[in-house]
Amino acid sequence: MSADENIPVGWEQARELAYQAGLAASAGAERVPLHDGDGRTLAEPLRALTALPAFPTSSIDGWAVRGEGPWRPVGRVLAGATPPPLTTDGTCVEIATGAMVPEGAAALIRVEESATGADGLVTGVPRSMPEWRRPGEEATLGEELFPAGTPVDPAVIGVAATSGYEFLTVRPAPRAAVLVFGDELLTSGPPGAGRVRDSLGPQVPSWLRRSGATVTSVTGPVEDTLDAHLAAIRRGLETADVICTTGGTMHGPVDHLHPSLTELGAEYVVNTVGVRPGFPMLLARVPAADGRFRFLAGLPGNPQSAVIALVSLVTPLLAGLAGRPFGADLPLVEAATPIPGRGRDTHLALASLDPTGRVATPVGHVGSAMLRGLANAHGFAVIRPGTKIAAGDTVPFLPLPLLPGERP
Repeated sequence: MSADENIPVGWEQARELAYQAGLAASAGAERVPLHDGDGRTLAEPLRALTALPAFPTSSIDGWAVRGEGPWRPVGRVLAGATPPPLTTDGTCVEIATGAMVPEGAAALIRVEESATGADGLVTGVPRSMPEWRRPGEEATLGEELFPAGTPVDPAVIGVAATSGYEFLTVRPAPRAAVLVFGDELLTSGPPGAGRVRDSLGPQVPSWLRRSGATVTSVTGPVEDTLDAHLAAIRRGLETADVICTTGGTMHGPVDHLHPSLTELGAEYVVNTVGVRPGFPMLLARVPAADGRFRFLAGLPGNPQSAVIALVSLVTPLLAGLAGRPFGADLPLVEAATPIPGRGRDTHLALASLDPTGRVATPVGHVGSAMLRGLANAHGFAVIRPGTKIAAGDTVPFLPLPLLPGERP
């Protein structure tokens, strides 16, 4: 196990290392019903099982006509039926929106732009543009609709259903376990008498779910001994691809995480990141009995620092494990007020966005042990090392993880 904790990894490099580690460990695929695909990632390209549309489809309610008018009605075509062909000039059929256009039809006429005379004949003038969807307009048979690695959302599910799919082949959802370290933590009631209430055990699982993981267990507080840490980590490794621990990332008298990783034969992916708040955090590969690696992410004990560690290392790792693209290029926003830098480290400054989503304002209560600022923020303005931001400057913005459909 190698690492030099005196040389922090740059924040942007740490994110990329975490993503690549997850991507290298991504494996397997499973078939799930369409309704279970939301939030998953395609493991193989989704190809059209038929032309879309599969047959010429009326876009209007009206008449399908052949030859010159006026036209004599000879039938009706409703959606879901296969009509006989129109074989005689001067004839027409009434047609509904979504119905199959009969072979031999030359044009469609909208019902509101037609008239039926006392003799029963239909008159009207077709529009210059066809009023039906032709086969293959949206996709041709076998065309790639979405590549492997596409995140599945309701729109992707809808396209798959339209094309005739009942199942999707997707990457397994990464599984995550949470271990809370610290004898000083309370799990109920208000803090006092030297003990503080655990705020990470209740919130980290939700951040993990928003980052695409299935949470298998939440354990803690784990007793501050090496044996207890090892036992808890080993149990977590039985069901999880990623273990997130909270606290114990330093080298103090009751910080047993680093010795535990040594005992487990782990290898650091990242050990110490040049970011504030968030010090110290880590990500390690842990060998498992099945020959595959599992991962352990060490989050600091201070709540805001822990969330920064999660969005810095765990969110990219989970994207890699899920086999989906990772957005390393962050959106840019305008700073509403000056934001200081943190010297040689990246500064992640909690900020809220205006209704346009283009202007970021730093929030208050942003100490590493505080959570009020986090609760009032949409994400972090990213102040790169050696820089500071003036009001009106453009700055990268890292959004907090969101559930599908959520908006900042």
